[in-house]
Amino acid sequence: MTDNKNHKVAVLGGGSFGTAIANMIATNNYQVVLWLRDKHRAHEIRETGENSAYLPGYQLNPKLEVCTDLAQALKEADTVFFAVPSSSFRSLAVQAKPFLSSDTLVISTAKGIEAESFLLPSQILEQEIPQCEIGVISGPNLAKEIAQFEITATVIASENDDLCDRIQLLLRSEYFRVYRNHDRYGVELAGALKNIYAIVSGIAEAMNVGQNTKSVVLTRSLAEMSRFAVKLGANPLTFLGLSGVGDLYVTCTSPLSRNFRVGLALGQGKTLAQATTEVGQVAEGVNTTKLVKEKADDLGIYMPLASALYGRLFEERPLMDSLKAMMLAEQNTDVEFMVKPNDG
Repeated sequence: MTDNKNHKVAVLGGGSFGTAIANMIATNNYQVVLWLRDKHRAHEIRETGENSAYLPGYQLNPKLEVCTDLAQALKEADTVFFAVPSSSFRSLAVQAKPFLSSDTLVISTAKGIEAESFLLPSQILEQEIPQCEIGVISGPNLAKEIAQFEITATVIASENDDLCDRIQLLLRSEYFRVYRNHDRYGVELAGALKNIYAIVSGIAEAMNVGQNTKSVVLTRSLAEMSRFAVKLGANPLTFLGLSGVGDLYVTCTSPLSRNFRVGLALGQGKTLAQATTEVGQVAEGVNTTKLVKEKADDLGIYMPLASALYGRLFEERPLMDSLKAMMLAEQNTDVEFMVKPNDG
């Protein structure tokens, strides 16, 4: 695809990642509008060039437009990023549908699962705006590090190669690399699942466990994610890439990860309500833990770490008791990435 600076991009959602994505596109000299609901925050960003609520201390490109009018933001946009929490996805898709044409490329950046349907964000977009081509961005992408121009890589997942070309064109830079993957479902599922294990890792960090224990948590987390994904039809090899092990490593080790910080607070003895208030932003892993544990039980999928976290979050059981129970459970295989579901 040839470089066309006439592209107009809309980023829906003024959180940390939406702001970082919009700023990258503006820095690449494309026309981009950042849409958010909060008029006071929009005014602040226009006046100060900073999103102090989500990316404090980082000056945004002056070419970045900010608005609160959805119709205006989407007018003539040929590429739209949905960068809102999964809980807001469906309602925003419904609102946006009248302003999107069949030529519009729509990209999800959310990492969660809808409670009522167990649908991933891109599946919701397919239901609500079927006229558009849909893609997913996922990977080890901490917004604050992107804002600091740290070398970062992500995955654009879609079966549509033209869509992948467009996103690579809009986002590529000397510090941001975009790889493609045709397994959209696997990439998106990995992004949702890893939030569970980031909370587990945060709890483990607060408990001052050893490096051996941390390695057990990380590798068994990856095994659980792959086992669950295979059962639901994703390609397990996707979980060995940036959107799988890459994203899992970052969110399980970085204090910039919201889910890790929630786990850290829980491990320090705080309640779930106190932990989420302390973080101050949506931690998708809490809701995802409940949904995935219930789905795993329904499908008979062995997920001891997710079950242990569920017990800590919703049944007030000590996580370490559940982890010890996991250690005494049946010893399974080490590497499960090539395991396929039974045809029978």
